[in-house]
Amino acid sequence: MRIAVSGTHRVGKSTLIDELADLLPTYVTVDEPYHQMEEEGYAFTETPSVEDFEEQLARSIANLDEGPRDVLFDRCPVDFIGYLLAHEDHDAFDLDVWLPRVRSALQKLDLIVLVGIERPDRIALSASDDDAQRLAVDEKLKELLLDDAYALEVEVLEVEGSPRARAKQVLEHLPDASR
Repeated sequence: MRIAVSGTHRVGKSTLIDELADLLPTYVTVDEPYHQMEEEGYAFTETPSVEDFEEQLARSIANLDEGPRDVLFDRCPVDFIGYLLAHEDHDAFDLDVWLPRVRSALQKLDLIVLVGIERPDRIALSASDDDAQRLAVDEKLKELLLDDAYALEVEVLEVEGSPRARAKQVLEHLPDASR
């Protein structure tokens, strides 16, 4: 199966990917576009711009075009749509231009696992974390994935609890042949 783990920053996506990689040893993991691009020398602005998020969105779409059948993606195109819609300069982003490409790319996924912000929060935030932005992105992702506000028509599993509990929820959702 091709599975993407989605969510705002500092909710435990990477931790869940690590748990799932241990439990699904035949699966390949694909790091999130930010880390891929940073490693390749892309110079992100200190506060990510609309252009930075659009570049990550394009990379995320490209990532879905590649790779093996059994793969765990850290983030998917919907994550970047969420960040762009919550961005202070969101008016500079034209969602209608991107939607056909995003919908097409998402058809290459079997499942999106949504990791939302839990109360109490499971992740300690640093003073530099923008909690208002984090909450806004979480809300946008839930609109996009759970409410399907833009007819993305993808299968979504929302998980909660400890990293092990989240991984167990994913495993229980997979067909036996995928484990």
